[in-house]
Amino acid sequence: MRPFIPSVFSTAMLCSVAAQAAALPDLQAVPELKLSPSLTVSGLSSGGYMAAQFHLAFAPEVSGVAILAAGPVYCARNDLRQALAHCMNQATAAPDLQAINAYLQQQQQAGKLAAPAALANSRVWIFSGSADSTVLPQVSAALYQQYQQWLPAEQLVWINDQPFAHHFPTAKSGLTDCNKSEAPFVASCEYDAAGKLLSHLLGELQNAASNSSGTLLKFDQHQLASAARGQLAQYGYLYVPTACASGNNCRLHVSFHGCRQDASQVGDAFIRHTGLNEYADSNQLVILYPQVEKSAMSPFNPNGCWDWWGYSGEDYATNAGAQIKAVKQLVDALQQRR
Repeated sequence: MRPFIPSVFSTAMLCSVAAQAAALPDLQAVPELKLSPSLTVSGLSSGGYMAAQFHLAFAPEVSGVAILAAGPVYCARNDLRQALAHCMNQATAAPDLQAINAYLQQQQQAGKLAAPAALANSRVWIFSGSADSTVLPQVSAALYQQYQQWLPAEQLVWINDQPFAHHFPTAKSGLTDCNKSEAPFVASCEYDAAGKLLSHLLGELQNAASNSSGTLLKFDQHQLASAARGQLAQYGYLYVPTACASGNNCRLHVSFHGCRQDASQVGDAFIRHTGLNEYADSNQLVILYPQVEKSAMSPFNPNGCWDWWGYSGEDYATNAGAQIKAVKQLVDALQQRR
């Protein structure tokens, strides 16, 4: 491994060449939607870290979270060196949960994270492929241990017995080989992660639609949320089932992509092929796919990762975090809270 930082990121943070971008939808206005005030969130890798951070920041509104291939909240402790040493793929990785949780308790007391009581009714689904060499299972185990302090056992699931590499596993064919961690990090594994995570978070579901029939639209994140400027990519994506576009009551689910998985790098692979959209059609779910993009400097984010180590500021893992505030503004706008 070369010693300079860009090569460290290229190797450690979802290492592989980006897939060829497929066609993306045209820019559209966001329709007026009737969304319930609660929501669920999920994410893969850096998106898994962000999903958990968002959950802890806004637990009274986030009823459940699914976290794939990620470690405990605040694992990096605002330090890239900690991130690389203890939160990813080093054999000696050992997140310091005592120090991490002490910080989280301070932020809870300061009102920057939800109080522990607000987490008690949440449902949490954690997934770690046993062949994941990017975020090791022992790092995911620390996340599971972290959530055990807040939730009763029946609300917390940790899946760690599937021999999958570092990606979002699906039951679809024609995607990435399940044994490989390569772009676009959405794989054919004969395993329906979308259905399993949504079932745990939301309860019994209707079967997924055989084909997605709703609208995947591109929207201006900077226009919808002023806090997104300088923090998120200009454009995000929203999957709206026909029933939701027609004015029926629907629920919102936020899906955070991983590093090297935003639309500028993998086209529509993540926003179309995880299986979430097919469940959205049959269960009246709107899926928000917020986007960050890679940047060479200010901030230094060469792989388009969500911030889980502090590049956007030291409050990154709290409700004062720049990216968390931006996504919350998007959610509030869609739910017509403002």
